[in-house]
Amino acid sequence: MSAIFNFSSMLSVLLLLICTCAYVRSMVPQLLDNHRTGWQGVFYKMARIGERLSPFVAGACLLQAFVVLIGI
Repeated sequence: MSAIFNFSSMLSVLLLLICTCAYVRSMVPQLLDNHRTGWQGVFYKMARIGERLSPFVAGACLLQAFVVLIGI
């Protein structure tokens, strides 16, 4: 089943993408700057979500990990 049609998989992909973008921005800030448009602008916005809402993103990652391990 595709990650688009499975909500749990889609949430996992979204959380991993947010965390990855935030990590890349912390290591190489000029790669994801705020003047980009298109997909690069979306990646910048995901990095900002990861930076500003990091406690909530971390909590969501832990909750998703628990759900994946239990198999709900």
